[in-house]
Amino acid sequence: MTVPALGLGTFRLKDQVVIDSVRTALEIGYRAIDTAQIYGNEAEVGQAIADSGVPRSELFLTSKIWTENLGADKLIPSLKESLSKLRTDYLDLTLIHWPSPQGAVPVAEFMGALVEAQKQGLTRHIGVSNFTIDLLQQAIGTVGEGVIITNQIELHPYLQNRKLVGFMQQHGIGVTSYMTLGYGKVLHDPVIQAIAQQHGATAAQVALAWAMQLGYAVIPSSTKRENLAGNFKAGALRLSDADMAQIAALERAERLVSPESLAPAWD
Repeated sequence: MTVPALGLGTFRLKDQVVIDSVRTALEIGYRAIDTAQIYGNEAEVGQAIADSGVPRSELFLTSKIWTENLGADKLIPSLKESLSKLRTDYLDLTLIHWPSPQGAVPVAEFMGALVEAQKQGLTRHIGVSNFTIDLLQQAIGTVGEGVIITNQIELHPYLQNRKLVGFMQQHGIGVTSYMTLGYGKVLHDPVIQAIAQQHGATAAQVALAWAMQLGYAVIPSSTKRENLAGNFKAGALRLSDADMAQIAALERAERLVSPESLAPAWD
């Protein structure tokens, strides 16, 4: 099982804004939606999906367990609450959003609870987010090989995370790239812009196509129909080997997301 190559992210989108974004995305043709408990928008995402009329069976719905709910006594109840808000009986993918700060809850405890949620049919697949090689090794040690289908990580042309990606690929763990556009920073990169001009594409389409061509899943968000539609077309853009090499050369280890209270010791 792999995560759909292109999905809709909903980070920082709230209230009517997220309802409109999800509704528009579903109209355009998106079928993968990514949310999280901490986003505070699961109920609105659920409303937009219900209003859309798109059958649940056509959707790939992801949410993430927040750090406060990682304890074995809290994880499954919190997931059931998420399902209620999302108006669904199951998630397609449930992720651990961040590893437990300072290791307060052992990896074995929350991964064990996540597997139990899967056994109960609350989620079809499980994965993690913001996990390092060490944390992935601990998680694999708990659940076994081939169970974790993705690690959702910050990854964009300025932070390509090659060491971590290499480890994940060795163990059959898919890459889901968040922040693929680097908070919009990479859209102003002259290399990206030149490639976009050559292809008659947007800079965003180039960055997304680059990640998807490497086999990564992407989950860009937008509130504008034009951008949602443009991002959706990125899957049809084929970059040349020369294009890919130019983007690979943009690596500069520029991490944009590393909250002090949550961040592990990055690889």
